[in-house]
Amino acid sequence: MVDHQEHFLKEAEQFVKHNIDPYATSFDRSEMLPREMIDKLAEKKYLSANLPIKYGGLELSPVNYGKFTEIIGKSCSAVRTLITVHSTLVGESISRWGTANQKDKWLPLISAGSVLGAFALSEPDTGSDAKGIQTTYRRTADGYILNGRKKWISFGGIANVFLTIAKDESSESITAFLVERESKGLCSTPISGMLAGRATHLAEIELDHVEVPAGNVLGKVGSGFTYVVNHALDHGRYSIAWAGVAIAQAALEEMVKYTRTRSQFGKKLCEFESVQTIISNATIDVEAARSYCIRAGELRGSRDPEGIMMTTMAKIFSSRVAMKVCTDAVQLHGANGLHSDFKAERLFREAKVLEIIEGNTQVLEKVVSGAVLSKYMSS
Repeated sequence: MVDHQEHFLKEAEQFVKHNIDPYATSFDRSEMLPREMIDKLAEKKYLSANLPIKYGGLELSPVNYGKFTEIIGKSCSAVRTLITVHSTLVGESISRWGTANQKDKWLPLISAGSVLGAFALSEPDTGSDAKGIQTTYRRTADGYILNGRKKWISFGGIANVFLTIAKDESSESITAFLVERESKGLCSTPISGMLAGRATHLAEIELDHVEVPAGNVLGKVGSGFTYVVNHALDHGRYSIAWAGVAIAQAALEEMVKYTRTRSQFGKKLCEFESVQTIISNATIDVEAARSYCIRAGELRGSRDPEGIMMTTMAKIFSSRVAMKVCTDAVQLHGANGLHSDFKAERLFREAKVLEIIEGNTQVLEKVVSGAVLSKYMSS
């Protein structure tokens, strides 16, 4: 299995080189990921690399799934985002919490890419405070009726099914639902003008008395936050941690290539000691971030409870590293670093979002400090 997975990663590198690298900038400028690209990803099983073989996936180990995320993310954050949202947030949630019928129905479709999933948690007035959602549900004789709005939903413009989080209108009970796009009363509005994630089909989702059958509840009623959301965000943070490594590595490579060809004051930029120091520090930081992620993956693979906290720390650290290395890459590019003809500009924009999504840095720092204070208080 390991040999097969390593072969898969090598093939993914070649696929990215020929099928994603040449088009990543155009995806960003056109603010869309073409359906043809999505179909290619599905054909290569990239949309189900982490999902069980039984349902059409490849069942990559956590470490190899992370490495796969880095390979994709180095080239195009939009493609990486699709994989994170579709297969990690939605696919893994169904795999973990779905009934046998839900798994049999949705996972083969998700693996094949014939159904695209989106994770509908954030709202216009609710981001990191996930428990503060305002979208509501109420029980009916045949199921549930949902009302509310979701915002900043990656691939919400083209998704077929939304893993939607809502709270009971008469209590604080939070439940997860699989809401199909064809549901009467559901509509999506594209969001443009973004700093990053321009090709991720961001959308605002409105739910106006949307009827959802009882069979579309994911997990138990009332367990939406404690189990489904926390589980999904943990997996999402692991993916985003590797995304930070991906962007930082790409920025490092860009600064090296640029400084080896650009001349100032009669010599190459890379010959200046100050530039060499920046490159050295970037290399150290990228390797440290990658080591953090590998360790988190190893713990996750062995189902060690410490894997969750290590994942959180890896996400904080790698997103910081991505922002730092991308900032330095732009600096070394000078004015060219501010123009979209140079990859450093796009990487800089995409790096910033990593400090915000799947729990912003300040919120996660509080999680880490709370865990550490609790741990050493009891020792």
